[in-house]
Amino acid sequence: MTGETDLKTLLASMTPELLDGIHVFATLAPGVSQPKNLDPVMLFRERAGTTLIVTEDAAKAAGLAASFRCRMITLNIHSSLEAVGFLAAIATRLAAAGMGVNPVSAFYHDHLFVPAERAEEALGLLHELAKDSAG
Repeated sequence: MTGETDLKTLLASMTPELLDGIHVFATLAPGVSQPKNLDPVMLFRERAGTTLIVTEDAAKAAGLAASFRCRMITLNIHSSLEAVGFLAAIATRLAAAGMGVNPVSAFYHDHLFVPAERAEEALGLLHELAKDSAG
């Protein structure tokens, strides 16, 4: 299963879904272990440290300093990891509304982390983008 690569199909066929809960980004210094019982939705290691995306409640319970209160939107289309322009088109639409986004690509789907207080607006913009792309 390689996923969809056609940009028009990706944009027109995506069905964005706003997931429940507030997420935050937290970081651990290099060499610091992840707290036990913490189940991040994403973990990424880089030289400067380890980034975790976790629920706000989990970060508080683990005593982690966190930033960027956000909501997660899953695009619900199996996009290829080699697709060109999909996230760029989405980021451009959100940027036109003055909204930042932190995208994460997984094997099957792309996920967007958008400001918590603007999540419904982001969802509406994504639905508009899908509709505009279908026509």
